[in-house]
Amino acid sequence: MTLTPSYTERLGVPLRWWVQCVMLVAVLWLAVAVALPAVAAWVVTLVALALTTFLLVLIGSPRVVVADGGFRAGRAHIGAEHLGPAVALDAEQTRRTAGVDADARAYLLLRPYLKRAVKVEITDPADPAPYWLVSTRRPEELARALTALTHAR
Repeated sequence: MTLTPSYTERLGVPLRWWVQCVMLVAVLWLAVAVALPAVAAWVVTLVALALTTFLLVLIGSPRVVVADGGFRAGRAHIGAEHLGPAVALDAEQTRRTAGVDADARAYLLLRPYLKRAVKVEITDPADPAPYWLVSTRRPEELARALTALTHAR
């Protein structure tokens, strides 16, 4: 039985990244248009545009979902029975937790354009990761959904 997710979010790249990449491809077109024949310039530009689009979609594809008795962050999934406390972090706490205070064994799903995250303790003794650090646009809402999930079990 599939339950309705209590939280779902796609970590898509912001609009400004798309705009900047389109501008970069336009500059590339200008550079190759003066150096190559028109057909070659358009081929190079279209390949660059396709590659840029692919990379932006790939970077922004991970989903964060709390549903079906578990927590999914990108490709990783863990059941509610192995989740400890979830804490919403502000930008500075996220920076420190991902940097100087980081544990190399932790599972990280971080995106540079998302400055806040949620830290979730992992209670499974067989799991080498002591916690998950997951970027999100709505850390308080994700932390509430994870807390509700762990209390529901």
